[in-house]
Amino acid sequence: MEPRESWAALAAGGVAGVCVDLILFPLDTVKTRLQSPQGFRKAGGFHGIYAGVPSTAIGSFPNAAAFFITYENVKSMLHHGSTSYLTPATHMVAACLGEVVACLVRVPSEVVKQRAQVSPSSSTLRILSHTLYHEGIQGLYRGYKSTVLRECTSVHWCGNWIMLLRTVNEQIPFSLVQFPLWESLKDLWSWKQGHVVDSWQSAVCGAFAGGFAAAVTTPLDVAKTRIMLAKAGSSNASGNVLAALGGIWRTQGLSGLFAGVVPRMAAISLGGFIFLGTYEKTRQLLL
Repeated sequence: MEPRESWAALAAGGVAGVCVDLILFPLDTVKTRLQSPQGFRKAGGFHGIYAGVPSTAIGSFPNAAAFFITYENVKSMLHHGSTSYLTPATHMVAACLGEVVACLVRVPSEVVKQRAQVSPSSSTLRILSHTLYHEGIQGLYRGYKSTVLRECTSVHWCGNWIMLLRTVNEQIPFSLVQFPLWESLKDLWSWKQGHVVDSWQSAVCGAFAGGFAAAVTTPLDVAKTRIMLAKAGSSNASGNVLAALGGIWRTQGLSGLFAGVVPRMAAISLGGFIFLGTYEKTRQLLL
């Protein structure tokens, strides 16, 4: 991948991330409050719908830029010499690695954002300083955990790195569904019409892929929200995703696991349209 293409992916990804996050922030707030253990009304209802937006505004550009520059470079490297039937696997690997890198930026802003969304009376700066004071840097990386390292959370000497591996449980499965489906839909549409899809067509494919991925990964998103909102010292604060899912199932059943699925699907479908459409259009303009 040429340097110009890398810079285009970085800039286009950043622009797309800022656009989608700021436009869809109210829907994301509603989703977070629906998933909150204290309930929608106690979490703020429709009051202070833009609480936490400064955290999102600051984290959006580097988060999306980090994802796309990683995604495009890995995809470019793996495509060389690979056969067509391995293409979906290539997209899966590229998306996974993109998420691992992007989550280094996303998780701290997500933790602050979600806590602000359920505490609209507190400022973003106050929540950030409170989290750092009471939980340290680990508090900002709560919710980022790989399944492989799940059993290692009690190893104190590598605690910071374990805490750094938390939101992958929800983000990687989402990307494993969304990006291969998005790329496959674009390829199918291109083949049907005899030329590469336009940016608006890419956006439509992104909306469908995002909505489908959002639906099937909602239980993981609910678990992530509970972990990020958990008080220090509580059972969910340990970051055990399976334990969080089990607790939700026992107390609230299937409806609890899929809490907020409608606004999540609506937000991510619309988000997929804006995000991937803006990315493709900006990248085309830069190249």
